[in-house]
Amino acid sequence: MSIFTKPHHYDENAARDWFERLRWPHGVVCPHCGTVGTAYARSKPGLYRCAERECRKDFTVTTKSVMESSHIPLHKWAQGFHLISSSKKGFSAHQLHRTLKITYRSAWFMAHRLREAMRSGGLEPLGGTGKIVEADETYFGKQDDPKPSKQRKGRPFTKGGKTGPAGKRAVVALVERGGTFAHSIPPSRMA
Repeated sequence: MSIFTKPHHYDENAARDWFERLRWPHGVVCPHCGTVGTAYARSKPGLYRCAERECRKDFTVTTKSVMESSHIPLHKWAQGFHLISSSKKGFSAHQLHRTLKITYRSAWFMAHRLREAMRSGGLEPLGGTGKIVEADETYFGKQDDPKPSKQRKGRPFTKGGKTGPAGKRAVVALVERGGTFAHSIPPSRMA
C-alpha cells in the first residue's frame, strides 16, 4: 500500500494544478513584475505569459521558487514535500532516493531545496543595531593537520598528557541574545 493517496502525488497535471492553487490562490501572479491576474496561458500546459507591456515574460508555477531549474517532475516534488514535512526526525537524501525512485543526485538536490523552502524566515546577520552577541570558544576532537615544529625536526608540537588544547580543533560559537540561531565559525574562516 502506498502512502501517497492524493492525485497530486502521482499525476503531473494534478500536481501542477495543486501547486498553482497553493501559490496563486487569488489568480495567476507574474513572478517577474508581481502583476496579478493579467497573465494568459500559452500553448504548453502550465506555461503563462505576463500581459503587461513592460514585462511580457514567460513563467510557470516553478519560476522563482525552490523548484526552479529542476527536471524533477512536479508530482515527485509534491511527494518530497509530503515526506519531509510529515517526518518527525527528518528525512535524508538517501531515503528520498529510495522512496521516490529518483537518482541520488536528484534526491540530494531536492532535499536541500526542500529544507531551504521550509526554513523559518531569512538569515539575518548577527548583532544588528542594539543587539548583543556572545562568543565562546572551546577545543574539540582532533586537528586535521597539526603544524610541524622546526625545533622538533618536523614532528608536530604536542604537550605531554592528554588534557588541554594540544592536538585538538578550536571551535568558536556566536549566539545572539534572544535570537533563534547559533552560528559556529571555524577559526580558519575567521581571518
